[in-house]
Amino acid sequence: MTDALIEHRRIDSMTVLTLCAGKANAFDLPLLDALTRAVDAAVAAGATALIVTGEGATFSGGLALPSLIDLDRAGVKTLITALAVAMRRVLEAPIPVVAAINGNAIAGGCVLALMCDERIMADRGPPLKGDPRRAVSAPLAARGSADRSPRLGPKAPPRIGLNEAQLGLGLPAVVIEVMRTRLPFAAHVPVALEGRLFEPEQAQRIGLVDEVVATAQLETRVIERARSLATAAPIAYAQIKRALLRPTIEAIDRVDSAETEAWLDTWFSAEGQRRMRATVARITKR
Repeated sequence: MTDALIEHRRIDSMTVLTLCAGKANAFDLPLLDALTRAVDAAVAAGATALIVTGEGATFSGGLALPSLIDLDRAGVKTLITALAVAMRRVLEAPIPVVAAINGNAIAGGCVLALMCDERIMADRGPPLKGDPRRAVSAPLAARGSADRSPRLGPKAPPRIGLNEAQLGLGLPAVVIEVMRTRLPFAAHVPVALEGRLFEPEQAQRIGLVDEVVATAQLETRVIERARSLATAAPIAYAQIKRALLRPTIEAIDRVDSAETEAWLDTWFSAEGQRRMRATVARITKR
């Protein structure tokens, strides 16, 4: 089963959801609604596990800022509410959920990964065009000048992180409370307050991802882990997961309304608008 924004694929009794919403797999209202429906459909169809990944070289680049920047407060509130609903569907799914992080997972992309029970990240991006086995070094074009011909070989490592603070944005309650659960306290400053982006091995050290594998092995390893998690009795897995998440869910429910308004204040602040519009300008020049 495939719709315009998310591909649904069945592997044995497991469901793979692949974001296929353009180069960055960026979140707007249609994609968030599609994600909510896709998770509901997988659970209703009796999937024993869920794998979430992205098409192409990006897991997700976060919010689709160019199409969202001019929304009014009501429009942005609708968006952030849809984000919370979609992320909670992933978080609270009563089956194992594994993120196959195939490329950059920035801002909302990192949020989606954090909602999953387990996160496995590729160590590098896909190969550049050409034969990746060729040496990337080349003779100097002239004495003292470097050859600037295109290089072949793998891309630089992908990155993951919550860079909202660098964009002038706060973090919604669903992100804050899940981050408290998933990450050690020492990671809160670099991840949330500083808004740093991390390469795979760094991300594993601080707990953003659980495992880093060679890009070619990502699908195999993720399927292996999803199958392993699904060996638990489904009713037991669902009950234990629900109990483990109860404090987090209760905290989200308790503060969500107030934190949503506070988050909206950051979006519409002068500094937030300045930073986001500068980011949009950079994106649209590419």
